[in-house]
Amino acid sequence: MEYSHSDTDLINQPIGYWSWAAYKAVIARTRAALAGIGTTQPQWWVLAQLASADTVKTRDEVSRLLRNYLDVGSETMESEIDTIIVQGWITEDAEGRLGLTAEGRAFYDKAAALQRELWAERHAGVSDEEYLITLKVLQRFIHNTGGRAWHH
Repeated sequence: MEYSHSDTDLINQPIGYWSWAAYKAVIARTRAALAGIGTTQPQWWVLAQLASADTVKTRDEVSRLLRNYLDVGSETMESEIDTIIVQGWITEDAEGRLGLTAEGRAFYDKAAALQRELWAERHAGVSDEEYLITLKVLQRFIHNTGGRAWHH
């Protein structure tokens, strides 16, 4: 890969710009790929939460956990949950407990395979060590600037 600048010049490049550019590229690619199979990123998050849960989760639990992801907000999460209920991928009982349907499980499996392909695509040429260092450096920048971030 050819980099944008020499090492000497890269050291002076702004992290804000490059983290923003990486964010935009990764999110755009992920969302386009998910749209290609008929879903959105927040819908994927809901399906993934339900598919991997050890216990039944309520709408409120899922929405509370996911609404801060990429600043989607509570209204968007509620709407996305409603959409996948209508699509028949999940059910909701009178107490707000969500369940994955057989159709939802099959779609989740398809989307999970796509997410694994996207992971491999993003990580091509990046060692586990480099990835770990990158995440630790980004977390240090967040900490050093008084920011807060947490991912499940």
